[in-house]
Amino acid sequence: MSISKLNTFSECKSVAHFNINFIQYLNEDGQLCAEAPAFCHDKILMLSLYRAIKLLHLFDLKVLNLHRAGQMGTYTGTLGQEAVGIGAASCLTDNDVFVPYYRSAPDLYWRGVKLHEILMYWGGDERGSDFADPRLINDFPIPIVIASQLLHAAGVASAIKLRQQKNRAVLTLVGDGGTSEGDFYEALNVAGAWQLPLVIIINNNRWALSEPNTRQTACQTLAQKAIAGGIEGVQVDGNDVIAMRAVTEAALAKARAGGGATLIEALTYRLCAHTTIDDATRYVASEELDQAWQREPLKRLKTWLITNEMLDAAQDANLEIECRAEVEREVEIFLNMPIQAPTAIFDFLYAELPERLLSQRDDVIKHRGS
Repeated sequence: MSISKLNTFSECKSVAHFNINFIQYLNEDGQLCAEAPAFCHDKILMLSLYRAIKLLHLFDLKVLNLHRAGQMGTYTGTLGQEAVGIGAASCLTDNDVFVPYYRSAPDLYWRGVKLHEILMYWGGDERGSDFADPRLINDFPIPIVIASQLLHAAGVASAIKLRQQKNRAVLTLVGDGGTSEGDFYEALNVAGAWQLPLVIIINNNRWALSEPNTRQTACQTLAQKAIAGGIEGVQVDGNDVIAMRAVTEAALAKARAGGGATLIEALTYRLCAHTTIDDATRYVASEELDQAWQREPLKRLKTWLITNEMLDAAQDANLEIECRAEVEREVEIFLNMPIQAPTAIFDFLYAELPERLLSQRDDVIKHRGS
């Protein structure tokens, strides 16, 4: 009997059913396609979301130029994906814990991390992970090992539950490529088995470097991977910041109330290369990229704001000037930052350095100075 016949036994019966919903409020033309959440009436909030998306859009372009000029190391861009992180991070409270990943510049910015700190991290300066904002004392630095942040987040969520801390949850993100890692499935498993106060967002930008979704998984959605962990899974338009905020807000509220974990798949598109040293023209068709630019989040939200008389052309032009100035100020801070001593590479590894690293540190001092 062929495998395809296994579900045709006369004795078989259906034992479980699953459904994955797709959520969108703003369509590709910037028009509402569902009743707007209450927060959409908050003009200050909506303009703040728009400003953050615009700022990170401009920041991404600036970092690429810095890299080309030899003033910046490798950077993982977020062009076209800004609404995912900003919409999600805007739902966090100071009591929550945020565990970022390497493509979290927008989320970190909204959380309170300065752009020059992000530049410092990618410039190889560990001080960039020592966030100046005291509200971020519980948030984690950027990890570079793919999907490792999911286990960190699950561990923190477990600690919150064991300590019986109320009204507190953990938010983390992962790329679509990270869902192919074992850490992803381990985190899903414990999140479900232990009913953890955890929200995991998959930033599905359709490409894991040069690997398309279709070659990574046979699943119709990445959200349905939640089923294996026994947690709720949902798919959302990641270019719709209203949908991102609404869905993340609901998931975090559920987690804080003891309702368990949620997996959110945010559908977006990477308009830039995988990193500043990648050449995406080798594997992304120009027609596909052109179509993706028509769906990007900045244009969509701008249309909605103008339609609802929250923004006009003059205000938008002034906002762009303001954002460009902020980016330039932050870049200047980064470029003029005093260089760390070579021994700084040992400073953030352990509370107390083991003997073998103390010996290496002494060698660095001997040959390079302190």
